[in-house]
Amino acid sequence: MSPRIAITSGEPAGIGPDIILSALQDNFAAQLVVVGDPELFRQRAKQLGLALNIKVCNNLSELTDHQAGEVQILPTPLSAEVECGQLNVANAPYVLETLRITGQGCLDGNFDAVVTPPVHKGVLCETGVHFSGHTEFFQDLCNSPQVVMMLASQAMRVALVTTHLPLKDIPAAITPETLKTVTRALHHDLKTRFGCDEPRILVCGLNPHAGEDGHLGREEIEVINPTLEELRQEGIKLIGPLPADTLFQNKYLEQADCVLAMYHDQGLPVLKYSGFGNAVNITLGLPIIRTSVDHGTALDLAGTGQASDGSLKVAIENAITMATNAQKRH
Repeated sequence: MSPRIAITSGEPAGIGPDIILSALQDNFAAQLVVVGDPELFRQRAKQLGLALNIKVCNNLSELTDHQAGEVQILPTPLSAEVECGQLNVANAPYVLETLRITGQGCLDGNFDAVVTPPVHKGVLCETGVHFSGHTEFFQDLCNSPQVVMMLASQAMRVALVTTHLPLKDIPAAITPETLKTVTRALHHDLKTRFGCDEPRILVCGLNPHAGEDGHLGREEIEVINPTLEELRQEGIKLIGPLPADTLFQNKYLEQADCVLAMYHDQGLPVLKYSGFGNAVNITLGLPIIRTSVDHGTALDLAGTGQASDGSLKVAIENAITMATNAQKRH
């Protein structure tokens, strides 16, 4: 059976609807369903000059395999009219509801994966709901103790020990328990969702030169090295910790399945430089499959036809591949 992939509509005033409409002009080997307001997509398609067949499905039993140029929508109403590029806090509950429907649908077995276009964190927080990101939203919904943020491009995969933290808080957050939990989750999902039989993981040091034997920081000696050795005893193949400024070379990357970086801006700038617009954001450690784009809402491009759908296409393809791998294992 073809995997069933749910796609949220993202921030309605941003490029989320644009890139969905653009991407779904292509063929994908899955059932694809957009959770959103049908009228939003009709209006945006007209504005973009796209001739698409928008099919409203009030019941999941009405879904069929995706056909190029068709958009199947599970209707969820907007709260207010949408103007391209103009944020409206009135529609924040709509955005959150699309996330809840798709996440809960995955937990209930109605969807095999969820793909998320970009949302605007600021406008969501204005509702009084603390929203630090998709990753944390799905972690809370799924009641998962530890999740792992990973971005992937054709050139590399990069996972993070810590995500959206101020730099001053990062050393204290890299505890033996956190490092073990993140590494185990990464190792497990590389095997089960990416088909890596014996995953090989490159690990970045925290400090410059990976601490230079304690002269530039002692976290490698006191926390990272002992923890990696313990994980190696479990059969996990780990290389490092290596200095982050020299790790991102082909001679290392070609021998590994993923890089484990200690913090957000240690690993992601390199990946985004090499593959921005064609990379995918993947949340590991969840009981569900979730992929996302590698960019923001780009409010200034909404409705112009200039937004690239490359990252969304990669996110959909990765969701299909991961869901298919999961189906095979079951």
